[in-house]
Amino acid sequence: MTVAAVVVVCLVTVLVSLFGLRVARSTRDFYVASRRVSPRMNASALAGEYISAASFLGVAGLIVAEGSYGLWYPLGYTAGCLTMLLFMTGPLRRSGAYTVPDFVSLRFSSSRLRVLTVMLVVLTGWLYIIPQLHGAALVASTAAGLPPWAGPVIVVLVVMATVMPGGMRSVTIAQAVQYWIKFCALLVPLVFILLQLGLLEPGTLANGQRPDFSAVWQEETAGAATEFYRTVSLILALMLGTIGLPHVLVRFYTNPDGDAARRTTFLLLVLLTGFYVLPVALGVIARGVLTQEADLGSPDSALLQLPGAVFAGAGADVLTAVVAGGAFAAFLSTTSGLVVSVSGVLSQEFFGGTVRGFRIGAVLAGALPLALATATTHVPLAGAVAMVFTFTASSLAPLLLLGIWWSKITAQGAVAGMVTGAAASLGSLGLALVLGSRTPGGEATVQADGALVLLQYPAPWCVPLAFAVTVLVSRLGTGKPPANTERVLARLHLPENP
Repeated sequence: MTVAAVVVVCLVTVLVSLFGLRVARSTRDFYVASRRVSPRMNASALAGEYISAASFLGVAGLIVAEGSYGLWYPLGYTAGCLTMLLFMTGPLRRSGAYTVPDFVSLRFSSSRLRVLTVMLVVLTGWLYIIPQLHGAALVASTAAGLPPWAGPVIVVLVVMATVMPGGMRSVTIAQAVQYWIKFCALLVPLVFILLQLGLLEPGTLANGQRPDFSAVWQEETAGAATEFYRTVSLILALMLGTIGLPHVLVRFYTNPDGDAARRTTFLLLVLLTGFYVLPVALGVIARGVLTQEADLGSPDSALLQLPGAVFAGAGADVLTAVVAGGAFAAFLSTTSGLVVSVSGVLSQEFFGGTVRGFRIGAVLAGALPLALATATTHVPLAGAVAMVFTFTASSLAPLLLLGIWWSKITAQGAVAGMVTGAAASLGSLGLALVLGSRTPGGEATVQADGALVLLQYPAPWCVPLAFAVTVLVSRLGTGKPPANTERVLARLHLPENP
C-alpha cells in the first residue's frame, strides 16, 4: 500500500505539471511563470514548497524526542514568513529581477558581489535538497521496504520530469496541489487516531495497552540558561533564515505586482498556521504512544510508526500509506522549488539564460545532491534544516535586508558581511558536528559543555556579527554606495505605475 501511495503521488505530480506545460511557451514562463501567478495559487505553491521534510516528519519527531522544544519549530517557520511579509515581499517583486543574483546586480552593480551571491545561493539550494533526499530514503526503507537509495532516486527523477519540460509554470501548479495532499495526509490519520484513542477517555492501542500522556512534556534539560539560549538561536535562525531561502524568494518574482506579493504572503501565513496544527497534534500523540515502544529508532520515523502502534491490520497499513504519500509530496514539492531556483541561477550565470541552459542547470541542481545524499548517512531532518536556516540567516539575510532598507550599504561591506557570516556559521556548525554527539536541531541530549552549545547554536552570535561587519565596512571602508542608490530604492519602495 505504501508503494502504491508513493506511485500515486508521483503520477499526480507529473500529470498536474503537464497542465502547466501547456501554457509554458517563453523564457519568462520557465523562470517566473511570466509574472502572472495569482495570490491564491502562489500562496498554495509557496506553502507546498515551504513545508519540507523537516515540517512534515521532523516537527513531530522532534516533539517525540524532546517534548516542548519541538513546538518552537512551527512557530519559527511561521514567524519567518511574517518577517518576509513585513520587510521583503513588496520590494523584491518591484525589483523586477528573475533571481537573487539579478537583484544584487540591480542594487549594487558589482560583478564580484554577484559571483559571491551565486555561489551562496547554489550552496544553499544543494544543502537544502540533501535533507529532502535523506527523508525520502527514510520513508522508502521504513514504510515501503525498499532500499534506502530508491527514495532519493525516485524524488530526483520525478522532479526532473516536472521541472525540465515547463520550469516554474509547471512546478507552480504541481506545488499548489501538493500542499493539499500534505494537508490531507496528516488530517486523515489525525482524525482516525483521535477517534480510536477516544476524545474524552483514552482508548486502547494495537498491543492492548492504553497510551500514557501523563509525562508527555517531562524532559531532561541542560539547564534553564542553555534552554533559553538554544531557543533564542532557533527562533533567530528561522525568522531571518527564511529571508535567504532562494526557492522562497523566487516565488515572489512570479506575482504580477508588489501588492499581489504581499497578499500572497498573508495567505501563506493562513495556510501554514492551519497546517502546523497537524504535525504538532500528531507529535504530542506520538510522544505519549511511541515512548512505550523499544524499537522507535529515528524520531523522524515517528509519524510512519504511529498508525501501526494505534491500529492493527489493514487500518494501520492504509494510514501508514497515506502518511508516506504525503511525505513524498513534501520531498517533491520542496526539491522541485529548490531545483528551479538553483537552475535559474546557474542558467543566468553560465548558460546564457536560455531555456536549454535552464534544463542543463536543473540536471546539475539535482545530480550533485543525489550523489551526496546517497553517500552520506541520515541526519535528523529538523536539525539539518536548522543548519541551513542558520547559514542563510548569517550570509544572505544581512545582504537582502540592508540592501533593501539601508541606503549607505556598499558592495564592499556586503561582500565582507556575507563572507564573515558564511564562514562563521559553516565553521561553527562543522566543528560542532565533529566535536559533539548531535546536530543543531535538538534531536538528542543537549551537551553540558557551554562552548559546544555555542557551536551547535551559533545564530545569536553569527547573525549579529555578519550585520555588524556589513555596517562597519560600509561606513569605514573605502567603498561608496552605488551611484544609482536613490533611483533603485525608489523603485523598490514606491508603488508601481498602474
